[in-house]
Amino acid sequence: MCLGWICLTETPGKSSRLSLKHSYFSFRSVNRRCTSLVITAAEDKILVADKSGDVYSYSITEPQAEGKFELGHLSMLLDAALSPNDRYILTADRDEKIRVSLTKAPYNIVSYCLGHEEFVSRIFVVPNYPDLLLSASGDCTLRLWKYETGEEVYCCQLSSICGSETTKMEQKYIVSRIAYCCQGSYVAILCDCIPTVYIFQLDAVAQQLVYREQISLKHKCWDIAFEETGEIWILQEDSEAPLQLYRPCDGQWKSVTDDEELQRMSKYLLDNWTAFEGFVGAESHYSSLYKASFDNMAVYLQRKEERIQKQKKKRQNLQHDANGQTKKIKAEESSL
Repeated sequence: MCLGWICLTETPGKSSRLSLKHSYFSFRSVNRRCTSLVITAAEDKILVADKSGDVYSYSITEPQAEGKFELGHLSMLLDAALSPNDRYILTADRDEKIRVSLTKAPYNIVSYCLGHEEFVSRIFVVPNYPDLLLSASGDCTLRLWKYETGEEVYCCQLSSICGSETTKMEQKYIVSRIAYCCQGSYVAILCDCIPTVYIFQLDAVAQQLVYREQISLKHKCWDIAFEETGEIWILQEDSEAPLQLYRPCDGQWKSVTDDEELQRMSKYLLDNWTAFEGFVGAESHYSSLYKASFDNMAVYLQRKEERIQKQKKKRQNLQHDANGQTKKIKAEESSL
């Protein structure tokens, strides 16, 4: 979503359909399932990243034009972002890479942000500090980069901050959403299948993230968004109260229930809850992105031991047969 534009995709089959809404409707066919949509700051085109690792652009000013191939990865793309001035396009893939390319010449790669040890689930260019990039990964870290040079300037281990002592080792903190508020430089994140909103504050001078607080909920969260004033909207998996509003007060975010806008939007969601029922109780789609690892040395040693035992058993059997044959010959000789 960008100002007056709403862009969404649906996947009726193996391909996706791109829908653009403003004062008119525009539908485009997309070759593969979309994983990320970005509208340029100039509002002249939409960039679509897909499951096969490609990025296509679709014109907004020419609503019937076909998509144009921009760039490709060898791995599945999971997220895409643009710098505020549209100069750079940033893409994140399953193979732990973040690529920074020139938007007008995507074949010209400016840098790579390398350091994550698992798939990169989310990337976000900080709007009021446009040289900084936030990224999150299946390695349960939240990192800060100077993306033009590919320099990592800060790494936050989410398990050390978000988890209790009993769950730190077992729980995977995979960031599924990143929201940002320029007023105060607050960063709010959602972790996959965890009913909690974690709030940090960006210290741009020290180039680090400072943990502030967490909002614990009873149901899994689907999405979050900041108002310019710092209020946080939370969409959650709850058919009775799907929308929550938290307002900053004395340095903490507190639940609001008597807000007219909250009541109006909650009623709209409840009236259309059937559209969300298919997502209730859905399993994590991030767990399948982890790559299986194999201990080849252990398998080799096990098979080697099995071969040795088979050979030893075979020699024992041959020795037993030879001993039996020797005894038989001696018995025949003595009878003569």
